[in-house]
Amino acid sequence: MASKALAWKGWPVVAHSVRTAVAAVASLLTARLFRLPASYWAPITTLVIVQSSLGAALKVSAQRFVGTTLGAVVGAIVATYFGPRVLVFGIGIFVLGILCAVVRTDRPAYRFAGLTLAIVLLIPRTEPAWRYAFYRFAEVSIGIAVALIFALVWPETEPAQPVKT
Repeated sequence: MASKALAWKGWPVVAHSVRTAVAAVASLLTARLFRLPASYWAPITTLVIVQSSLGAALKVSAQRFVGTTLGAVVGAIVATYFGPRVLVFGIGIFVLGILCAVVRTDRPAYRFAGLTLAIVLLIPRTEPAWRYAFYRFAEVSIGIAVALIFALVWPETEPAQPVKT
């Protein structure tokens, strides 16, 4: 009976769901351990990165890391010196596109850079922009690290393909 339960076609979905849930919770708890103010960004990042293979996770992690770094740096500078004006936001997005091209990243890095810029620049805050940008960078970095650890320690297994005769 137990072998029939394990042979159930839905088992890979259950295993994937457990792995994803554990990774997301681990990411959230890690961010909370560091008392980051928007700790929810860590599990969001982990959920974005959790992939079926280490190679895929590494690629999306690198893009997310570079994009978040660029977005946080540009966001801190722009927010500190110019504030959350619409024209400033548009110019910041344009500058990020050029920077991403200069450092030879793919479009996902540009997308993550723009998201980070928007979060740092446009969300009202009570702390200095550079601190908020650092928090965003730290939260995303924790999410990336947890996702990569799970890709190494608990890799997702691909379902067995039926043998063709």
